[in-house]
Amino acid sequence: MTTLKVGMISFAHGHAFSYFNSLLKLPDVRIVGIADDNKSRVAELAERHSIPYYADHKQLLAQDVDAIVICSENVHHAKLVIDAAKAKKHVLCEKPLGVSVEEMQQMIDVCKENGVQLMTAFPCRYLAAVINAKEAIDRGEIGEIVAIKGTNHGGNPGGWFVDPTLSGGGALLDHTVHVMDLMNWILKSPVKEVYGYAATLFTEGLAVDDAGMLHIKFDNGVFAVLDTSWSRPKSFPTWGDVTMEIVGTKGVISVDGLAQKNDLFSDATGKGVYSFWGDDMDFYMVQDFVNALQQEKPVPITGEDGLKAAQVALAGYESNKLKQPVGL
Repeated sequence: MTTLKVGMISFAHGHAFSYFNSLLKLPDVRIVGIADDNKSRVAELAERHSIPYYADHKQLLAQDVDAIVICSENVHHAKLVIDAAKAKKHVLCEKPLGVSVEEMQQMIDVCKENGVQLMTAFPCRYLAAVINAKEAIDRGEIGEIVAIKGTNHGGNPGGWFVDPTLSGGGALLDHTVHVMDLMNWILKSPVKEVYGYAATLFTEGLAVDDAGMLHIKFDNGVFAVLDTSWSRPKSFPTWGDVTMEIVGTKGVISVDGLAQKNDLFSDATGKGVYSFWGDDMDFYMVQDFVNALQQEKPVPITGEDGLKAAQVALAGYESNKLKQPVGL
């Protein structure tokens, strides 16, 4: 099999380090360059693995590269994806895909115009609990789905995430898209209406929202509620959760995506810690991206998937502003 040459642009988002390690584990993959405007983030990594470093991402795009992984601040996703597409590179882009519907559509269009694939980073599709739940639903075990209650709680990530000029939004944008994508994937029905709430409740003086709640109506009649808050304190054992309660006409499936863990109580840290032993969802996602490109098949999670999930969060902000439901 031909070796896939991959470059990485920006390690601003912490997921970049996990994706980097996943790429290292894959045969027939070579990381040929790292571009980051903040050299201190990647200097040690690049030196340790003897990978060329570029201060300007366009220098990396000018190299012999097949695909690019982008983990920048949210507001830079569009420019970086479009630059990569125009350089004829396939792209795996961190979520949310973008900060407006218009720019996400442009990202998708430019990739298609240049004959490259765009994949949105939604690793939660590779959680064992999610896969098993979807298989059971597809077999008809709980009948027709009536409603879904989802959560994606977390702690305040700080840094650029709480700077709206770099993030494009707070918890509602950051934590809607993962579970929203799972709902879209399971239901395969367009969202018809969104009623959203966003506020700053947990961290005083924050410039973005840290609490969010969405009520969602799908075209097929299913309705859903999604709690997307940064409500976890620093003492919480892990960063947060990914859960769904899926109610059908013949039964209910409860999904706890991160339940494959041991509870560790440490006097050294002064708190309980969740030690996750489950499968590595990031690895499986990166592996799927690589396999699709090497086998010249469509990527499993598209730019359109990224747009559909982020669009709901953006509609939630509009709804919160108008204090009424917003149609899509």
